Amino acid sequence: MSESTTRLNVFKTYKLYVGGKFPRSESGRVYEVTDSKGKWLANAPLSSRKDARDAVVAARKAFGGWSGATAYNRGQVLYRIAEMLEGRRDQFVREVADAEGLSKSKAAAQVDAAIDRWVWYAGWTDKIAQVVGGANPVAGPFFNLSTPEPTGVVTVVAPQESSFLGLVSVIAPVIATGNTAVVIASEHAPLPALSLGEVLATSDLPGGVVNVLSGKASEMGPHLAAHQDVNGIDLAGADGALAKELEVAAADNLKRVLRPQPVDDWAADPGTGRMTAFLETKTVWHPTGSLGASGSSY
Repeated sequence: MSESTTRLNVFKTYKLYVGGKFPRSESGRVYEVTDSKGKWLANAPLSSRKDARDAVVAARKAFGGWSGATAYNRGQVLYRIAEMLEGRRDQFVREVADAEGLSKSKAAAQVDAAIDRWVWYAGWTDKIAQVVGGANPVAGPFFNLSTPEPTGVVTVVAPQESSFLGLVSVIAPVIATGNTAVVIASEHAPLPALSLGEVLATSDLPGGVVNVLSGKASEMGPHLAAHQDVNGIDLAGADGALAKELEVAAADNLKRVLRPQPVDDWAADPGTGRMTAFLETKTVWHPTGSLGASGSSY
């Protein structure tokens, strides 16, 4: 006869996702994350300015390879992320339900929409250049071609209320166009974002392309907005006062700034605005040549 035993609960340890690895906060600090009813869920890392600097270094290191990859390859990687999320769907449904106080069915709808959003942006990677680039008519014997290029390292202040669908909706367009990202997750609901880091690590996304920090946007945001190696910032999750502060700091090195925009439904068609917000346009002039003695040109 065997004695009945009671297993100890194995609590999940949430960590940051920086440079393709899972460090604890450099500061050693954590903070309590609770559900909508105040029940404790986990301790999340409370990121420091040093963590933010490390994330920028990782994002800059990854930028050359990611921006230099073919658009088709980036689309394959984004689709792979959707595949990996589909396999962990139940986990994210639980985390989103706890984070946002939703029923299981409503949380499942949010997760499904987030997975579909990855697929949607995967399809845009090799098409956005055809929409915003092209040949320009000029009065002279020249070819004049405009092509979009990624801005560089982009800080993303993730939405505070939409812990997963909103998060994906601001990360995916940044990396789909060849940028790399430093993401400040929702302060009160960071767990889906930290779990997303685990998905990214097991997909084909190179380390450093997306870096996920949890903690206070008011603490990390000003440092990242003023950082000279950050090229753009999306203020989706910043309130009015913080957004103003970050805009002022971002002006120091002429960062591209995407101001907060009210979103009634993150599941609605997002359009191309978030992709074009962090694209630069390169225009190339090239003289046309003559074809033979007739003097005709092409």
